[in-house]
Amino acid sequence: MQQRMREHTMEKADVLSLLARAQVGHLSTLNRDGFPYTLAVHFVYEGGAIYFHCLPRGEKLDNIARCPKVCFEVDEMKGLQPQKTGDPCSADTAYESVVTLGLAQVVRDDLEKREILKLIVRKYTPDFKGAEISQRKVRGTAVVKIEILSMTGKYHR
Repeated sequence: MQQRMREHTMEKADVLSLLARAQVGHLSTLNRDGFPYTLAVHFVYEGGAIYFHCLPRGEKLDNIARCPKVCFEVDEMKGLQPQKTGDPCSADTAYESVVTLGLAQVVRDDLEKREILKLIVRKYTPDFKGAEISQRKVRGTAVVKIEILSMTGKYHR
């Protein structure tokens, strides 16, 4: 384990807090040529898994179908910490971050999809949290579940 990780490992409660409040996560898959493909997604953490929604077709779903191994990352920059030395390379950043490795799969059950979509609505558009999601919308939206194999958080303050 890297020295900074040993010294700055986040407690589980802090990891879960960051996952609850982070607005954007970064999903990395492998494309058909074996290159990393990373993009931003809206997500929720629920029941020990990470979920996100997307269109029912596209490169990320193709990549997941080929290889379900993914990396998911969230971070929050707290601010810059410039030093008074006059050396621009001595500046630091206060942050928190979580890196998750897992297996992704498309959720097929419409009831499970609807429940996850409700959680996403509650997180991102709370004014609509009681609104019904039509069956057409449920069927026209892909929901992906990431089964977490490992999750680490680190910080610098």
